[in-house]
Amino acid sequence: MLDNNFFSTISTSVVRDRQKNKSNREWLVLGAAAFLVSVPVFIQAPLVRVVPSVSLLLTFVWLYSGYKLLSIPKTKLWGDLIIGFSWSWLAGSIYWGWLRTDPLIHLPIEAIGLPFALWCCWRGHCLVGNLFYLGSLFGTCITDLYFYVVGLIPYWRKIMTIDPELVGIIFKQSIIQVQTPWGITWAIILATVLLFTGLLSLQKPQLHWWAFGGAILSTIVVDSLFFIAASLS
Repeated sequence: MLDNNFFSTISTSVVRDRQKNKSNREWLVLGAAAFLVSVPVFIQAPLVRVVPSVSLLLTFVWLYSGYKLLSIPKTKLWGDLIIGFSWSWLAGSIYWGWLRTDPLIHLPIEAIGLPFALWCCWRGHCLVGNLFYLGSLFGTCITDLYFYVVGLIPYWRKIMTIDPELVGIIFKQSIIQVQTPWGITWAIILATVLLFTGLLSLQKPQLHWWAFGGAILSTIVVDSLFFIAASLS
C-alpha cells in the first residue's frame, strides 16, 4: 500500500512538472514572438535605410542559424521560430531597402514567404516558425488595411520621398486624419480584430498557436508606439 502511494505521488509530481514546463514554454514562445516582431521595427528599419544589402544578406545568417538550431533537439523550437522570422526579415529587406516609395506593393512583398509557409503548415513542418510568420503577415495586412481605409497612403508616399527634416510635418498631418471619427472608429474595429484573434490563439495548447497569437498581439503594441511617436513628432 505504501509502495502504491509512493509511486502515485512520484507520478503526480512528474505530471505537474511537465505541465509547468509546458506552461513556461508557452510564455517563452509568446515573449520570443513579441520580441521578433519588434526587431524589424527597431533594428532592421534603421539598418535597411542605410545599408539595405547588408540587411538582405543577414537573411541568410538568420536562415543558417535557424537550421543549425533546428538540428539540435534542445534548441529545435527556437530554430523553428527563427526560420519563420527569416521570411519577415527578407520581405522587410527587399521592400524597405529598395521599394518603400510604393505602398501598393508592400503586402505582395511581405507575402513573399506565404506559399512556402502554407505548404509547410499543410505538411506539418516547422509549425512554430511558419505560424509566427503568418501571424506577422496577418498583423501587417490589418495595419495596411487601416492605411487604405483611413486614407493615409498619400502620407506614406510623402514620408518616403521628402527631406527627413519635413517628416514631422507629414506625421502631424496624418495624425489629424487618424483622429477623425472615421479614423478612430476603424482603429477600434481593427484593433478589436487583432485582439480577438490573438487572444483566441492563446486559448489553444499548441506552441505554434502561441507564436501566431504573440505575433498578432505584438502588432497592436508596435502600431500604438508608432502612433505615439507620430503624435510627439
